[in-house]
Amino acid sequence: MPPTETPAGLRRLMQTLQQRAKNRPPKSYTTKLLDGGPAKIGDKIREEAEELIEAAAETGDAGRKHFVYEAADLLYHTMVMLAWRDVDIDEIIQELERREGTSGLEEKAQRAPKESNE
Repeated sequence: MPPTETPAGLRRLMQTLQQRAKNRPPKSYTTKLLDGGPAKIGDKIREEAEELIEAAAETGDAGRKHFVYEAADLLYHTMVMLAWRDVDIDEIIQELERREGTSGLEEKAQRAPKESNE
């Protein structure tokens, strides 16, 4: 099966984030996050994940709109972390495609056991 093409909007965002990671333009929110490294980016990912979970419980059209907004925030901050690690969104899409058709329980069972000190 041929790989899925990355949606154009995600591709443009990834390219912008990759450029920010290389050039670090001043007065850029993304630059500020990147300069903070995984700790700062991770804090934002945690914050956005909590907001997404809270928004998921909201009802009606306004709740749905808020949920979509928070999902976009979480995706953006996750992609900033990808750029910080020099990982392209295509690599994530390929990994998801690799897992396609595999039960989540089966996939988890196939992972190497973690060391006892982790």
